[in-house]
Amino acid sequence: MCDTILHGPIGVFDSGMGGLTVLKEIAALLPEQDILYFGDTARVPYGARSPTVIRRCVRENVDFLMKQDISALVVACNTATAIALDDLTEYLSIPVFGVVEPSARCAVEVAPHGVIAVLATEATIESRAYEQVIRRFSKDATVIGRSCPLFVPLAEEGWVENEVAKRAADIYLRDIRDRHVDAVVLGCTHYPLLTSTIAGILGTDVKIIDSAHATANEVATALPKSLGTGRRKFFVTDAPERFARIGSRFLEASISDVTRIDVC
Repeated sequence: MCDTILHGPIGVFDSGMGGLTVLKEIAALLPEQDILYFGDTARVPYGARSPTVIRRCVRENVDFLMKQDISALVVACNTATAIALDDLTEYLSIPVFGVVEPSARCAVEVAPHGVIAVLATEATIESRAYEQVIRRFSKDATVIGRSCPLFVPLAEEGWVENEVAKRAADIYLRDIRDRHVDAVVLGCTHYPLLTSTIAGILGTDVKIIDSAHATANEVATALPKSLGTGRRKFFVTDAPERFARIGSRFLEASISDVTRIDVC
């Protein structure tokens, strides 16, 4: 961690509320850091949208966060990271963190020559972002991508360990289990809520990589100390009451100070 002082809050951006799992991990490592969270709940999900639409949404939302004088940006959405992170890195003068590279690096550390499965949205899988980064770290790893779209509504409904969740996980993952994977990357920030169910299908020998935890570790290591007070403020583009109610499940804490804003 740097010896300088970080002035201004960290901005955490996601297409909805899944990025709250990233915020939770960052807050655990940097409890004094002020954090502004932005969830584009009016246009969620990004996973089924085109790259052109995703880039436009990301730019509009990040422009709003920049007006709040954030000192660093965490793109907590795997889809937005896969599609738009390079654009943001060129566009912004502040530190920018995504969720793909930290997770891919962790997967390669535990399975450098093994089989790595990436569970994510359709757009993230089609971008091949995880595969490209994993191959940069290891030429020997085998990468399997799998889109698991039902995991998102199951997480938001709180159905993460019941028979419906177990059945969905079995359908999505049974062939991956049969290929004897060594590591699985949870390439969507909703998916950590289903960790127990996923592990139940794949077995205890499979290492599960939580992209939220991996990203928070990178943020905490890279950023300097903060003069903040641990303030958390939330912005959404629709349904703030629903965000506060369901988001508390992701954050594992009550959510207040939610403001609805328009960005387009």
